[in-house]
Amino acid sequence: MQNLIQSRLRRARKTRAKIAELKIVRLAVHRSNCHIYAQVIDNANGRVLTSASTLEPEVRKELSSGSSIGAAAVVGKRIAEKAKIIGISRVGFDRSGFKYHGRVRALADAAREHGLIF
Repeated sequence: MQNLIQSRLRRARKTRAKIAELKIVRLAVHRSNCHIYAQVIDNANGRVLTSASTLEPEVRKELSSGSSIGAAAVVGKRIAEKAKIIGISRVGFDRSGFKYHGRVRALADAAREHGLIF
């Protein structure tokens, strides 16, 4: 089990290093068994600019489960809307070492549809 976690974190380090080279804010995604979380992070200042997750009360009202592809799409839509409000349209996508399919892909597609460019 520990090797799986270490492998995921190794992949995440590579992605974060590339995004840091580009000097743009990053859209970091974390996936657990029950929920999905997204944050827009400014690497230069080390600050979280905005975030969205399936734990937010507004999101929980419209979902029966936080661990579905539909829930990930709702979080992707919310993070894109929140980023546009603070004036961010271009981000680097940090999938945190998770495979790009299922919930991670659904979140990314929804964020792209609602105005984020990556």
